[in-house]
Amino acid sequence: MNKCPKCHQDVRPLQEICTHCGIVFAKYFLYHGNSLPQRETLHTRFSIDEQTSLFQRVIEDDVYRLNHLAFWGRCLLLPLFIIWSWVLITPSIASNEVAASFLHNVNLPFHEAGHIFFGPFGAFIKSLGGTLGQLLMPAICMLVLWVKTRDPYGAGLALWWVGENFLDISPYINDARAGQIPLLGGNTGEFSPYGFHDWTFLLTESGFLQYDHLLAKFSHVTGSLIMLAALLGCAYLLMKQKKVLANSTIDFEGHP
Repeated sequence: MNKCPKCHQDVRPLQEICTHCGIVFAKYFLYHGNSLPQRETLHTRFSIDEQTSLFQRVIEDDVYRLNHLAFWGRCLLLPLFIIWSWVLITPSIASNEVAASFLHNVNLPFHEAGHIFFGPFGAFIKSLGGTLGQLLMPAICMLVLWVKTRDPYGAGLALWWVGENFLDISPYINDARAGQIPLLGGNTGEFSPYGFHDWTFLLTESGFLQYDHLLAKFSHVTGSLIMLAALLGCAYLLMKQKKVLANSTIDFEGHP
């Protein structure tokens, strides 16, 4: 174990950020010099070169890769998300079971915010903005976790959330002609003013209203594939992290 050069808390071998004060060692050493003897970085340990895949770079830059507590927390989350995926994916689109998930109420504010944000771009884009809003929010979370926070596992779960939103949208698309789903305010599309039901308006204006069921299935399949791909990516990250933790016995001085 070594001491953080700023707050003097213990830091684990190869740890890149102090969990107590939050400094990034690479940036600190860039301006203050390397006060830890021959600190080994992820780049030198794993020899990242130009031929290393982007996904591999992300894995090797995982800020939590040497955190045992984070590893076991991730191991706990993965089976829960697998079960949750099964619960969300397997019901039929027409049943609208996905709306019973608490995530539907999480997605709804972003949907409504999308209408406001895209409102200045005309009626069509404003209606589409609800769907865009609930897709953009988890996508933004994914990019922040991946690029800024350097947490690829968290980014994978945010990608899962993107897929879940495609599932959340599919019953709404499927209802474009029928207008039976209760909308915000209690009315259904059938008894609401034209334009109140987003997808009735969007598909009518674009001339694709007769394809509402087909587009709903496409959205459901797309969401399901994204969710499964995200979980597979998270499982792969866990396998790689387990291997790294098993081999992380070298301290900053290079001693076993």
